[in-house]
Amino acid sequence: MSVRGMNLTAWLTIVGICALGAMSPGPSLAMVLKHTLNGGRRQGMIAGAVHGLGVGLYAFICLSGLAVLILTSTELFRALQIAGAAYLLWMGIQGLRSRTKPDQPLVRIETHAAVRDGLLIVFLNPKIAVFFIALFSQVVGSETSFAARAGFASTAMVLDAGWYLLVAWLFSNPVWLAHLQRKAVWLDRLFGVVLVGLAGKLALELL
Repeated sequence: MSVRGMNLTAWLTIVGICALGAMSPGPSLAMVLKHTLNGGRRQGMIAGAVHGLGVGLYAFICLSGLAVLILTSTELFRALQIAGAAYLLWMGIQGLRSRTKPDQPLVRIETHAAVRDGLLIVFLNPKIAVFFIALFSQVVGSETSFAARAGFASTAMVLDAGWYLLVAWLFSNPVWLAHLQRKAVWLDRLFGVVLVGLAGKLALELL
């Protein structure tokens, strides 16, 4: 072990599971694609990088034990779920209402919106805390040093940010982007339906 409490097997476990988690399609992917489509490569990569930063912070919170407060407080967990569902619903409605005609020009989304969406889509999802606590409980013990914990959290952050940066880079290829932007009204509506559907799913789970 180069760092106390952190070995190659544990690190590879983190890499494999976090990579699969990052690449799973969901609201985060829709969010990054939306910002790439409306703002181009720079804005899509900002959204992806900030999302990765949020995941890394959430991972570190879980490793520090603070996330236990979220899981043991029914009220806090439920409040985060409600806020998350409401935010997904708001994003979905924005997508559905962004344009009414296929030939309308794109409405450029401001950069600060990419930062906001990248962070909030992470922090308003308490299931990420459940995911990290379940994952880290398999590889982290009382003997694991702070440096090792920081290394695990950084790994989660780099993998998540790296995946979404790759997504933004690929889909902002000038040829692809021009084609996608011509179909943007339908993509906006598709993203809107997906996000509204996810919000509805979360709402049903709260009943």
